[in-house]
Order: sequence, then structure tokens, then C-alpha cells
Amino acid sequence: MGNALEGIRVVDLTVWFQGPVAAQHLADFGAEVIKVERPNGGDQGRGVRSIKALPVADWNQYFLVINRNKKSIAIDLKKESGREILYRLVEKSDVFLSNMGIELLEGWNLGYDKLSEINPKLVYATNTGYGRFGAVNKPSFDMTVQALTGLMARLGEPGQPPIYLGMGSGDAFGGLMSALAIMMALHHRRRTGKGQWVDASLYGAQLYLTGQTLQAYLAGDRDRAKQRSRRDVVNPLWNVYQASDRWLFVCAHNNETGWKKVCGAMGASELANDARFANADLRRSNGPELVDALDAVFAQGASDDWVKKLRAKNVPSSPVCNLADLAADPQAWENDYFVKAHCEEVQREVDVRGLPIGLRKTPGSVRTLGPELAQDTELTLNMLLDYSWEEIAELKEAGVIP
Repeated sequence: MGNALEGIRVVDLTVWFQGPVAAQHLADFGAEVIKVERPNGGDQGRGVRSIKALPVADWNQYFLVINRNKKSIAIDLKKESGREILYRLVEKSDVFLSNMGIELLEGWNLGYDKLSEINPKLVYATNTGYGRFGAVNKPSFDMTVQALTGLMARLGEPGQPPIYLGMGSGDAFGGLMSALAIMMALHHRRRTGKGQWVDASLYGAQLYLTGQTLQAYLAGDRDRAKQRSRRDVVNPLWNVYQASDRWLFVCAHNNETGWKKVCGAMGASELANDARFANADLRRSNGPELVDALDAVFAQGASDDWVKKLRAKNVPSSPVCNLADLAADPQAWENDYFVKAHCEEVQREVDVRGLPIGLRKTPGSVRTLGPELAQDTELTLNMLLDYSWEEIAELKEAGVIP
């Protein structure tokens, strides 16, 4: 069977991370994604060869992975004839996706009103920093928006600096939300024949990432807003502990059943009989002392051994893994969360992030890594947009395309 999104064409006018990763999800499942770049340098992500001036790899993993399975055309959109190319492309496409500023798009005459007039069935998708309404023109970066949403303020120990979740998590989640919005709009179009404007923002995505914690605060639990020490948690049996080799997370309910399971797995009969921890209320009120006591026991064994003992008692637990542990986990490879792909830049297979979801009948795949700048420009103009080779030569002469 074909890919799930076969037949869907996406005009991808995005840069950096949030927008490109939204288009990447669509491309992974078979959409024809045509990435539109500026002739001089293209997407700024093409220049990311290091992080904080430290080399990451001998290939441009930043750009090539989040722009995989795409085509690349380069157009100078500041020129009227360049915008005319985009108009003809929009006319033959299903989705227009951009994370450029809305004012910039309007200035280039690429706003929703103009493009929906050209193609009323078009799904016009924007990735913004803060949404379409209110104060929308503030600079937005993953870390600054994460600081704004309360997520950082909730992490870390009291009195210590807030913790940045890192890893571009807001951008990544915002891109996924954008792909979801596009799919819903395409479904609506299938029923009605009408396109619409959809938006996913860094702010909205990261607010959603705060999940239950934010909702509990909105419902009246003001303690949820505070950093909380691991020695002063509501449930000491649902906590992180230091084993002899690494940290370990234990998830048990603070009831008699949960307490007996944890003590049984730890072989801690003295704790089980300690009057300070005789019931749930006492374990909560004497939480710091209980955490100290559990620390002392867990420190005597390795995390993997504790996990086996805890799971034998049906207590969910896991070691706190690092990225090296994750990269070697066969579970991730067997489910295509990691895959190998050929990299033209270094002429070998490289390890890349795979697909976060699986479809049994129409699975996605990583077919190619990110394209070379403008590699598909001339063929797209000739074969899809019906430009003659003479017209293409004139566009090149005028500097509209490289």
C-alpha cells in the first residue's frame, strides 16, 4: 500500500526547527514536501555545524534530519516574479506552511487572504511564537518561551536556579502540534471542500506540555506553582532515589499495599515496622525522614537490581538513563524510534531519530536525509509548474532562482 499522505503536496516555507519538523512529520508519511528557501544560503539551519561552538558531528545532523524526505527549491521572494512562482505552486498544493512572522508574510503578499484567494482549498498553516492574537511580535525561542510558561520555574530544587528542559523540546512539540492541526484541517477539507488557516505556537505547545501540573494549579492547588525538594514530596514512594550506580525512579502509591510492596522489594523489615511510617498520613508528614531512610537503603544496590526486585512486586520503576543508554536500547530500534539512513555528505549510514508513531498498513519511513539547496528547483518549475526552459533561463538570469 502507498504511504498514508501520498497525494498531499506541502509548500514548506520554514526555517530553523519548529516549522521544519512539522513538515518533516508530513514528509515521513508520504506527503510531497517542497521546501522553499532563499537562494543565498537557504534555511539558516544549513549553517548549524556545532552547538555552543562545539562540533557535533562530521555531518550537518541539525538540518539534514529535520528536513528529511523533502525537495528543495530556491526562490527570491522579494522579487515579484519569485512570488509568482510561489503563487503557481500554491495553486497546485494542499498545504502552505510557514514559521515566518505573519507581518513578513503579509509584506511579501503571502498572507492568508492572498493565498486562499488563489486556492480556496488551501490549508494555510503558521507556526508562531505566541499565537495569532495579542502581543504576537515578541522574539520567540524555545528557551525563552519555556521560561515564560512556568515550566522552568517548577523544575529543580528550591533555592536553586530553574532548570531548562532543553533538547529543543518546545520546538519539537510545537512542530508535532502543527502537523496535528494540518491533518485536522485536511480532514475538514475532505468533508467540506474548504481550506482554512491553522496556527500552532511555541507558547501554546509548551503550556500544553505542563499538563496536569498547570491544570491542578488552575483548579486551585497553589502548591503546584512551586519548586519542590525531592525530600519534601507529597508521596515519598513516588520519587527519585540514588542507587549505587545511578538514579532510580520509583512509582508506588502511598497506601498500605504500595508501602508493603516497596518494603518487601527492598527487604526493609525495619522500615516496614517503623512507627514513624505506620500509615499514609505519617509517611506524608514524616516525608523527609522517610526519603532519607529510603536513600540509605537504595544506595546499597545497583539500579538494575532494584528495578528487578521492585518490578517483581509490581512496583513500576526505572533507572534514570542518559542518552548513551537510550541510543543502545534495542526497544527504541525495534520500534523504529531510531533508524539508520544513508548520508550523502559523509557517504555512510548514520543513526537518526526515527518516527514517533507507527501505522501498520501505511507506515512512514526515512527515505532520504535533507536535500541540497535548490536541487529540485528547475525540475519543479518545468514539470510541475509548466515553466519552459527558456523562462527558467530568464529567471536564472534575473537572479530569481539560482
